Amino acid sequence: MKSGKTELALVALAACVSLTACGGSTAEQTPAPTTNTSGSTRSGKVSANTAGEAEIAAALRTAGVSNPERWAKEVVEYRPYAADDSDLTSLRENLAKYNPGQDTVNKIISALKP
Repeated sequence: MKSGKTELALVALAACVSLTACGGSTAEQTPAPTTNTSGSTRSGKVSANTAGEAEIAAALRTAGVSNPERWAKEVVEYRPYAADDSDLTSLRENLAKYNPGQDTVNKIISALKP
């Protein structure tokens, strides 16, 4: 008959193996896209119309935009955007006033949806 400590150790070992096999380590898992209250997803574009300024800045940062906080302010300032304008033409026109360069505008638009 096994001692209580041995049984406990075996149960703990089995639990660790089971969690590892199932991907139970939260530090290494990539979270699935989730929808938040503004209708954006972690892995997708954020709404230029409903996302908060901080959320837009985070999306711009992920897209590689320099000075994302500044550009997020501009995105918010020129709201609302037409829901059927997936290219965000009016935003492009307003951003052009600041001469950001086509690459920067493309990165900004790549992170957003109307």
